[in-house]
Amino acid sequence: MKFNFFYGSALAVFLILSSCHKNNANAQQQKTGTDGSVETEKPNSDYKPAFAGQTRIKAVKTTAPYKVEIISEGLGKPWGIINLPDGRFLITEKTGFMNVVSSDGKQVTKISGFPKVDSRGQGGMLDVTLDPDFKNNNIIYFSFSEPFGKGNLTSVAKGNLSADLKKIENVKVIFRAEPSYDGKLHYGSRLAFDKDGYLFVSTGERSDKVTRALAQKTDNYLGKILKITKDGKPAPGNPFIGKEGFKPEIYAYGVRNPQGMALDPNGNLWDVEMGPKGGDEINFIQAGKNYGWGDVTYGIEYSGEKVGQGITQKAGTEQPVYYWDPVISPSGVTFYTGNMEEWKNNLFIGCLSGEHINRIVMKDNKVVGEERLLVDQKERFRDVLDGSDGNLYAVTDSGKLYKISKQ
Repeated sequence: MKFNFFYGSALAVFLILSSCHKNNANAQQQKTGTDGSVETEKPNSDYKPAFAGQTRIKAVKTTAPYKVEIISEGLGKPWGIINLPDGRFLITEKTGFMNVVSSDGKQVTKISGFPKVDSRGQGGMLDVTLDPDFKNNNIIYFSFSEPFGKGNLTSVAKGNLSADLKKIENVKVIFRAEPSYDGKLHYGSRLAFDKDGYLFVSTGERSDKVTRALAQKTDNYLGKILKITKDGKPAPGNPFIGKEGFKPEIYAYGVRNPQGMALDPNGNLWDVEMGPKGGDEINFIQAGKNYGWGDVTYGIEYSGEKVGQGITQKAGTEQPVYYWDPVISPSGVTFYTGNMEEWKNNLFIGCLSGEHINRIVMKDNKVVGEERLLVDQKERFRDVLDGSDGNLYAVTDSGKLYKISKQ
């Protein structure tokens, strides 16, 4: 069934709003702190960064004009967004299905046939990616919080989209991030194929202190970056294959709640993860490395107490390339390759509590500038997309689809 959201007076109102967004997009003034960064609030802790530029980097501002449009609304609770080869969007809906949305946002078609999800809390239908050979096999891969055992877990499944894109068929769960746990938080759950056709999967440590310790243990799949084949087996060349005490699917470990993960234009893997109170992080993910959670962090407990021993560095663990205190609650991320020349290769981050799209400028894998975009929209940005048409797109928790394009 198709839905047309734009008709009559609603269209007139929408066009007026879009016009306002276009005219004011670059007029908004980005606030800066006394240190010249985009952060104006005090940090939650007195921890010091390990190196210059690890936090509160200097603010930058986009100079080229761009326009901001809301091209679709009423999308429920979107979580992940990708492009289909023809330019349409495939958008996951947290309660357990996906939508195909036309490139102009006007037509929305529901896809049915997905397995049951546990959509409580942060769970539900989560990320989606296309098989590298999608044009020939119509296979998609998706992650979801699956009721399993005595609780639930982050699962990855694949299936065939029907020719009319209204059903998913031949669904098969290829990987389950065990152990199962009776909770509703920290599933992680981003997906990304590398150039060799192997699938990276991020998993959260499920939030509670009883599961937090599992992020540092290697006999399980919680708090990990995994690398698997299209059938869910360990990817050849994984760093711990054959090593006692390590699950062979593990690529890296010691992460908290990585709702953001992407490959940059050079093929490097990055995760952007939610920390506790202060301590959201950008990590340059490398094979076999330990990223420290829950032994080291720049954040503190929500109660104000220290996390563990209250240390920010430990031998054998990697430092974040960048961290935020206070937090921005980063979710989906993308590297931009589109039409805005000054945004090329920048990292864009959808922010939830931060209610903006974060633009990170990097040089030699170090952060050299930060900008907060669309602050005036006051939206929780759940995922961002480097669109196949050269534009930037974003979905929000309120069910909107944004298009940000060169003016």
